[in-house]
Amino acid sequence: MMQKSYLKDSVDFSTINHVLITKLQHLGDVLMITPVIATLKKKYPHLQIDVLVYAETQEILTENKDINHIFVIDRRWKKNNKTLLKQTSQLIKALKARQYQLMINYTEKWQYGALLVRLLNPKYSVSQDYAHKHGKFWRKSFTHIVKIPKTERHQVEIHLDALRRLGLYPDADNKALRIYAGHQAEQTIAQLLANHGLEKQQYIVIHPASRWMFKGWNVESFKTVIEQLSLKGHKIVAISGPDQKEVDLVEQILSGGKSTAINLAGQLPLKQLVELTTHAKCLLGLDSVAMHISAAVNTPCVVLFGPSNDINWHPWGVDHRVVTHPISCRPCNQDGCGGGKISDCLQMISADQVIQSIDNLLDANVS
Repeated sequence: MMQKSYLKDSVDFSTINHVLITKLQHLGDVLMITPVIATLKKKYPHLQIDVLVYAETQEILTENKDINHIFVIDRRWKKNNKTLLKQTSQLIKALKARQYQLMINYTEKWQYGALLVRLLNPKYSVSQDYAHKHGKFWRKSFTHIVKIPKTERHQVEIHLDALRRLGLYPDADNKALRIYAGHQAEQTIAQLLANHGLEKQQYIVIHPASRWMFKGWNVESFKTVIEQLSLKGHKIVAISGPDQKEVDLVEQILSGGKSTAINLAGQLPLKQLVELTTHAKCLLGLDSVAMHISAAVNTPCVVLFGPSNDINWHPWGVDHRVVTHPISCRPCNQDGCGGGKISDCLQMISADQVIQSIDNLLDANVS
């Protein structure tokens, strides 16, 4: 049922054919726009929806049938001025050819936010009000501006606010995160599970690393949790991103211990990590993309939060347990205490707390 809008400047979506959504951030951030895409396509199936993201994040959106085309910006272009100029020029030309009637902007970068919307000149455009950085130039570049409330709000809802500002109101059924592994990843992981003697929904995935060190827990606590879970009879699969620091961290956690955890750190591309997580009985991790993937594939998860705000970033739409330590200064969103890359609020979390949270989550999800 289409809800009536009381906005005087609401958008008539029947006059729109092509939409561009820009989201130039990290993997987990890009996943936050999938409910926006789903809502647009569900309410108005005729829309052709394109996205503009960084090249390294595009796999978050591939296999998504609601998306017409994925345009990318490769950060390596900046290494050479001629390459940057050439590739940017080609990108803008390709975007102009699409003749967008609506642009939804989710990036603070002025050149791909305010400047791009002026170059593409869609009939309608919407963005958050980043007045502290962009002032009148930013606000006057868009036909609609979204005011972000001072009270805490999950990022999914903040992203959906752009649609609300246009007079399109999302249904609960369309608010779920969406990510798709694809047939090739499904086949690869099926063989991997068979090779390791793992059955679906009979193993725990642990993602102990983050690209941001201030979001990380300590090696000894992770080692204790993994060993205790192994003693309880749980099969453990440890994963990480491809960065060598993350791979080394996982090896350090698993070395010299008593667990029989399977170490796949750095070995699986994103789509295979999605498929592996899909068939886990739960995931243990940090505030990172693995947590959001777990939510998107409806795998229950236990997540450790420190400086970042769990109200804004907790696993969306899935059964989960957030583990924190009660300390007055969190969430501070700082790069570790005193900028030292290590967050005391995370290190104060005990291994027992985490194990109890996993036990509680698994007991609640016994099929």
